[in-house]
Amino acid sequence: LTLPVMEQATYYLCLLLALLLPLLLLKLSRKRGGAVRLPPGPWRLPVIGSLHHLASSPLAHRVMADLARRLDAPLMYLKLGEVSVVVASSPEAAREVMKTYDVALASRPWNPTIKIMMSDGQGLVFGRYGALWRQLRKICILELLSARRVQSFRQIREDEVGRLVAAIAAAPPGQLVNVSERIAVLITDSAVRTMIGDRFQRREEFLQVLEEGVKLVTGFSLGDLFPSSWLANFISGTARMAEEVHRKSFELMEYAIKQHEDKRAVGDGEDLVDVLLRIQKEGGLEVPLTMGIIKASILETLRLHPPAPLLIPREAMESCKILGYDVPKGTTVLVNAWAIGRDPKHWDNPEEFKPERFESGIIDFKGTDFEYIPFGAGRRMCPGMTFAQASMEIVLAALLYHFDWELPSGLKPGEVDMVEDMGITVRRKNDLYLHAIVRVSPV
Repeated sequence: LTLPVMEQATYYLCLLLALLLPLLLLKLSRKRGGAVRLPPGPWRLPVIGSLHHLASSPLAHRVMADLARRLDAPLMYLKLGEVSVVVASSPEAAREVMKTYDVALASRPWNPTIKIMMSDGQGLVFGRYGALWRQLRKICILELLSARRVQSFRQIREDEVGRLVAAIAAAPPGQLVNVSERIAVLITDSAVRTMIGDRFQRREEFLQVLEEGVKLVTGFSLGDLFPSSWLANFISGTARMAEEVHRKSFELMEYAIKQHEDKRAVGDGEDLVDVLLRIQKEGGLEVPLTMGIIKASILETLRLHPPAPLLIPREAMESCKILGYDVPKGTTVLVNAWAIGRDPKHWDNPEEFKPERFESGIIDFKGTDFEYIPFGAGRRMCPGMTFAQASMEIVLAALLYHFDWELPSGLKPGEVDMVEDMGITVRRKNDLYLHAIVRVSPV
């Protein structure tokens, strides 16, 4: 059947109105409530949003830094699947996130993987902001990682460094030393001895579970990017893996506590487990080195290679405005410490390793200089930075005091492989091998 011309025109007009009316109503409602002005960002695709921009490299911090630079966007918006993300890539934006709006942005993203692995998202690192998190933070600052407590573990650090130096000195002359492997063992043994007062009998198993867990929480899982989709969760298998890591990690922690209690000698000083057990029983709380160029070299290394280049994600507990842009409630907020540490507006020759830039002592990593934030700033600043600093300084000082170091034959300093790889932190993809020539023999 054919309709008269006038009836056809009326039919198509009604159809057009039916299609446009919802869009007009949506636009009017946005005007009434005030339009949301999101930060600029790269072009997006349906469903996946901005994910295709991150496909070029596993090192997301480098890709995000490049995108922010090309867009001239110190604050950048990305849509990663269903997750809205804002990335701060300048000191000014970082100051807004970690100081001006520190409380509003003090929580952590609540995704399925974190919820499973961290007992419903509780804990100091990934826990959501609230009374429990504040209590855990207080325990860390007052008891576990205070300057006094870190100093009390000096003997452990010295013992482990002594073992490291002796092992390197015992290597046959001319044999290459796997520096990366040696340092990894030292860090693990030092940390575990600090926690339980002894080397962990199941160290290799512990390291494997730790590595698996960190890959899960730091990766871009389909289940976390599309939390409303049971299919994405099923395909990724992340929930099953997270449950297994959760089970293994808690079993290992129980074993460590049992090992600690079995070997605890009467009269020994408190280790971290002792402190936690004492606090649990009491039901409440009780209220260095200055080596110049070594310290400056550590600071410069942290500038070029921050251990967590995007820090730990924050989540907006309420909507706020940063640099004139809206950050809606529930948005995940990242701070690109790697990009900020290489910003030519704040660092001369930012790609060069120049320890002398820190010799004046004007800049430090305590969260007040936002052009240099390897450990973050504000309420969510890493509480273990004092422990990390003490450990790095004594290790580097011992290695430089006892040995002269040479590159493998034919390799020049500018040719050392510095390719990064994601793991527990951003680290070297390939191990560092060097020749160690004994300069001062260990006793």
